[in-house]
Amino acid sequence: MSAGQALRHWQASRPARPQELDPALLWSALTLLLFGLVMVYSASIATAEGSRFTGHQPAYFLIRHGVFLAVGLIAAVMVFQVPLRAWQQAAPWLFLAGVVLLVLVLVPFLGREVNGARRWLPLGLVNLQPSELMKLFAVLYAADYTARKLADMGSFRRGFVPMALVMALVGGLLLREPDFGAFVVIICIALGILFLGGINGRLFAMLFVFLAAAFVALIWFSPYRRERIFGFMDPWSDAFGKGYQLSHALIAFGRGEWLGVGLGASVEKLFYLPEAHTDFLLAVIAEELGLAGVLAVILLFALIVQRAFAIGRRALQLERVHAGLVAQGIGIWIGVQAFINMGVNMGLLPTKGLTLPLMSFGGSGILANCVALAILLRVDYENRALMRGQAA
Repeated sequence: MSAGQALRHWQASRPARPQELDPALLWSALTLLLFGLVMVYSASIATAEGSRFTGHQPAYFLIRHGVFLAVGLIAAVMVFQVPLRAWQQAAPWLFLAGVVLLVLVLVPFLGREVNGARRWLPLGLVNLQPSELMKLFAVLYAADYTARKLADMGSFRRGFVPMALVMALVGGLLLREPDFGAFVVIICIALGILFLGGINGRLFAMLFVFLAAAFVALIWFSPYRRERIFGFMDPWSDAFGKGYQLSHALIAFGRGEWLGVGLGASVEKLFYLPEAHTDFLLAVIAEELGLAGVLAVILLFALIVQRAFAIGRRALQLERVHAGLVAQGIGIWIGVQAFINMGVNMGLLPTKGLTLPLMSFGGSGILANCVALAILLRVDYENRALMRGQAA
């Protein structure tokens, strides 16, 4: 090993100092995590106090979410120590492990079914949701695949077909649960990374048209999804049936006006709005903190996505293709999922069952998000270390 290589290795492996991390990314992520903790507590007090399952403890969801957040942050610190090269080498095996978990969810007596969906593996005190981990594994695998196949990105047979077959397998498993929302997010991750990796433009356009037709077919031939679409288009036509969640979410937005009714003063969370602390957390934020609170959340997510793409672009300029695609893939994941959740809450998109990243209640989601952000910060840290090494 040369002296320059030894210096770069030492710089990449030593503990990070605060000034060596992207401050905008770090503080916006921490703000959303802590803000989410406050809002989960506010949105869940009535539900926790009125449920026998929670022992009528008002702070039940706050305590659990706080534990999830602590575990996620500890995992993030540990993951940050792992070089990107190790993640690239482990990507195929992590992806395979994710597929195995998706299969186990569908096995009777192993997977847990809630509200007609089988998406969880019971692990004693907590439930694991493999689809949340699969989003992270999809980012790592798609980035590794694209980095290895850069020379074949213009080829339909060598560049596109292998990835399409793998994603079709994952998509089929997710639709069996069913988890249409996770399916959409993972497909967007794979397509986005392939596009950024330089896939043939004509092939990408054909693929986009095919997927659009497939989505329409999946919705049209599924009565459950078709009812959700029609309910989304006019929730007030059946406000006590298929349009119940959306109508109450819209009421929450309307009540919030500019500055909201005040933290903790939401009425919709009092057993009117289902899943207030998970899928419809933004509606509670809108009611309690108004347009100002919603805009603050949107701006923080936009900043995280912008920093992810900036970090990825810098890595690509440094010829770190895999690291760059991982960073931008994480940006796609967080951006797409946040956009879908916000669109559902605002009545712009049909309900998907997707949580708001970094904020909504859920152990698997918080863990996956924290690990993803740690990897993103690691990409930025290695970028800075390499640039310092080049300058030296």
